Amino acid sequence: MSAAGRKARARAVRWMNGFESNARGRGYRMIAGIDEAGRGPLAGPVVAAAVILPPGYEHPEINDSKKLSARQREKIYGIIQRDAVSIGIGLSEAPLIDAVNILQATLLAMKEAVLELSPPPDYLLIDGLNLIDLEIQQETIICGDSRSISVASASIVAKVSRDRLMAMYHRQFPQYNFIRNKGYGTREHREAILKFGRSKIHRRSFRVAGIDGLPVNEKLQL
Repeated sequence: MSAAGRKARARAVRWMNGFESNARGRGYRMIAGIDEAGRGPLAGPVVAAAVILPPGYEHPEINDSKKLSARQREKIYGIIQRDAVSIGIGLSEAPLIDAVNILQATLLAMKEAVLELSPPPDYLLIDGLNLIDLEIQQETIICGDSRSISVASASIVAKVSRDRLMAMYHRQFPQYNFIRNKGYGTREHREAILKFGRSKIHRRSFRVAGIDGLPVNEKLQL
């Protein structure tokens, strides 16, 4: 990489720390990034993660989990586990999602993840638009998983944690091939639902294209 390329890379890494630096400049010390994985699938939980990183922490490989391969996510997950001040995980299983809707279930999982942190945070950076029902100063960030290193770290932890859960569920329900589709509405998964019905981890409030009266080309989640 050229000198100019290295400088540009260094600027990009520092830019990912902007929200954290701004919060620390206002006196906050324990800043947690919050993100989730699994809002869209037809089966399995939505998993949220909260991550507090050391002050000024930088790592060139930490990015939005969707931009990383599974192998990269696993590698960086280990780095985050090693370097983070604290990590919290929360999840909402399918029955809760069906009872309260996916948005509220996601916020409950995020709240659980935050409450798992020790030491507790005094500032939250949350991916998306919605605040969490906690008496902690909060800031929402559109596309936060690609703009904040703390939120990006949370996105990786949430994604890896959920993928591991779906691998466990695959062993219980191999007919749905969760190890491959992670519960998302692939054609193979929809055909398995049509053949075997829904399992106990399927979200019954999510209508399925080609099964619940929706054409296959329509959105799977309503």
